[in-house]
Amino acid sequence: MSDKVVTRFAPSPTGYLHIGGARTALFNWLYAKHTQGTMLLRIEDTDRERSSDAATAAILDGLTWLGLSWEGDAVSQFERAPRHREVAEELVRLGKAYYSYETPAELDAMREAARAKGLPPRYNGHWRDRDASEAPPGVKGAIRIKAPSEGETVVRDRVQGDVRFPNKDLDDFIILRSDGNPTYMHAVVVDDHDMGVTHIIRGDDHLTNAARQTVIYDAMGWDLPSMSHIPLIHGADGAKLSKRHGALGVEAYRAMGYLPEALLNYLARLGWSHGDDEIMSIKDMIAWFDIGDVNKGAARFDFAKLEALNGVHMRRMDDAALFDIFISTLPHLEGGPALAARLDDKTRAQLLAALPGLKERAKTLVELVDGAAFLFATRPLPIDEKAALVLNDDARNILRGAHAALNAVSGDWTAASAEAAIRDYALSGGHKLGGVAQPLRAALTGKTTSPGVFDVLAVLGRDESLARIADQID
Repeated sequence: MSDKVVTRFAPSPTGYLHIGGARTALFNWLYAKHTQGTMLLRIEDTDRERSSDAATAAILDGLTWLGLSWEGDAVSQFERAPRHREVAEELVRLGKAYYSYETPAELDAMREAARAKGLPPRYNGHWRDRDASEAPPGVKGAIRIKAPSEGETVVRDRVQGDVRFPNKDLDDFIILRSDGNPTYMHAVVVDDHDMGVTHIIRGDDHLTNAARQTVIYDAMGWDLPSMSHIPLIHGADGAKLSKRHGALGVEAYRAMGYLPEALLNYLARLGWSHGDDEIMSIKDMIAWFDIGDVNKGAARFDFAKLEALNGVHMRRMDDAALFDIFISTLPHLEGGPALAARLDDKTRAQLLAALPGLKERAKTLVELVDGAAFLFATRPLPIDEKAALVLNDDARNILRGAHAALNAVSGDWTAASAEAAIRDYALSGGHKLGGVAQPLRAALTGKTTSPGVFDVLAVLGRDESLARIADQID
């Protein structure tokens, strides 16, 4: 086995890339990056009924959006079926596997007989030592591996520790069906060996598979890769993660306005930690990650934590970088396409100028769309319920004075010049600054929350600001 670490992510294309799959991909990717190794991608599309090109495309799209790159082309497991057959037949030649000729009805009867004796329903080895010349005429047999019947198979797992399986429980499982198609159990081993995979990192629902796959590795005399079976993700209530908890496709998280880096940070912290570090950059995760540090216990998915973490990543992000991600994600966000349609050079510049104030109040890109709406609103502005309550007769009188004060600003129109004019007006009129700022905000944005009101004045510009205030006075 080479010294270079080779990991693989091997999803089944039966649906989108769900959040558990994304975390498995992330752990494989981080471990490969941490060790200067490589991650490969294999699409396990042997189940022809349930596999689809659309699902494959969704998985590739999800990985690309998250920034989880792989080396070379994605490998199709289905296209490798001839190689899987070749290895199965080689095992027969080596005396490590054999053809069995039971009909489905005979197998059912065998299982029932075992159950009647209180035994697990396993294959009884009926054809294990019989000569192929005894095969019924015209019947194509399935190939079964000769599993060891005594002792135990030990899976040396870097997350779970040594896991022992009594060999009497393994039975001679099928590696090639009678129709010539390989089983998943067999295909995975051949592919991992041929692709040079050194480290298998996958969900702990595959732990029992690891024992059976070890039998195939041993039979072929192949080196066993390092195994790491990571705990599954549970919902906040401790139950297995389902759609109601957030077991959605990665594209749903994009549509909800999460940043890829924040989602990866959150997923990395599900079952793995580095001291008390909550906020991590991709660079941090690569530097710190080791598969041996992953916990055995299931991790709980918590939307509130993800949202809070996303807000921190947004606030920490460079404005230009956040702006680029925001613009490129608009087509996927609720209210995003409408906002995208109104972007031109002027509104782009306004949006970038408003971003420092907007990102302070937003935890997701969807909230950013909502916060930025005032920039793109056409006059007269739609006023929400809370803002309408603020804009009473007293407020309109205050706005008249504020309009006059702002109208008298000479020289550059900036947040500072607008603030100076409003402070002077408040002081001379005996108003508190907040008593002037609140109706101004309602008039300028149609809402009671926004970036700082002087920043809003600066971003909207002189003419638009004065016109919006005038609309509420008339």
